[in-house]
Amino acid sequence: MKFFVFLFISAVSTVSSFTDCFPMMPLLQRQYSPSASFPVFKSNSSSASQTHRASTTALEMSDFDFPSAMPEKPQQTMREKLEDSATTFIADITARLGEGVEPPPELEALQAARDEEGGDAPTLALKIYELMIEQGMRYDVDPDNGKLTPTQFDIKNNLDIPEVKAEFDHLYKYGMELIRRGMLDIDVAKETVKEKLIKRTGLTPEEFDEWLGY
Repeated sequence: MKFFVFLFISAVSTVSSFTDCFPMMPLLQRQYSPSASFPVFKSNSSSASQTHRASTTALEMSDFDFPSAMPEKPQQTMREKLEDSATTFIADITARLGEGVEPPPELEALQAARDEEGGDAPTLALKIYELMIEQGMRYDVDPDNGKLTPTQFDIKNNLDIPEVKAEFDHLYKYGMELIRRGMLDIDVAKETVKEKLIKRTGLTPEEFDEWLGY
């Protein structure tokens, strides 16, 4: 099927810059939220410490025959980076849920994956991706305070709206980038896309590809 062909091709080619992809806000009401980014690959250096070093002009490294006594910051593993991103993402959604609004089951699943002792990075990446999808599909965002409330938006009858197509395309490509970076198994990605994206449109996988222009 063309759907599977595109998944494979996308998995071995660059579809977009990974750090340019962020969890999407609810349909037609998206607002960029830095705290909701997933995942963010943080710099190993602290901007605060860089500023401090730059302002300390009395002593220069050339005055010494040995390097700085400050130990280098340990490199984070991919699992640790994902744990940090998961924690930030969970906190962001929890804080933005409207009064009395239930969180999606995917939020609890992400918490469990993050807290699992000895858990693997691919599982955590999948749970973040699933929550990212559900955030955009289940909720509307209040333009004034950013609060999330259950959406009544009819996706199947509004596929001709450009913003709807753009959001599905973004989420589709995001999954492909996870495959390309070895963070998500291709078969797992296929199933996630079919169940959480394609089914919501009422299209077949082939029609879904055609709708997005692939």
